[in-house]
Amino acid sequence: MSVMTAIREANQVGVLQPITLVAYRVHIQNLFDTRDGVALSAVGMSHADLADPSWRDTMRDHGEAPTQKLGSMLFQEGYNGIIVRSLAKGTSPDQLNVVLWSWGTEGSEIKLVDDENRLRLN
Repeated sequence: MSVMTAIREANQVGVLQPITLVAYRVHIQNLFDTRDGVALSAVGMSHADLADPSWRDTMRDHGEAPTQKLGSMLFQEGYNGIIVRSLAKGTSPDQLNVVLWSWGTEGSEIKLVDDENRLRLN
């Protein structure tokens, strides 16, 4: 994810708010890739479904949005997360997010990048 994508994701509504950005080195196995239209269709979803701006209303009215149902289903199938394009205002189709719901499994690793020890607690 680029810095600008991260800033847009963190500030999707309203005026730019203060944020802290950190970097991670990530190796996660078994991610569902929504860029694969065939795989996406096989789970009953489309790119339009992923981009549906009314997901919050659906969640409020029905308890769960279709994208949340997809995440639950993929979790049950053993996926550790999903690759999905950023839908924050101003992003392009090649700007991606990785949404994780499971990590720390064998062969998977997330490590904070702080080579200069800037995040050290005093």
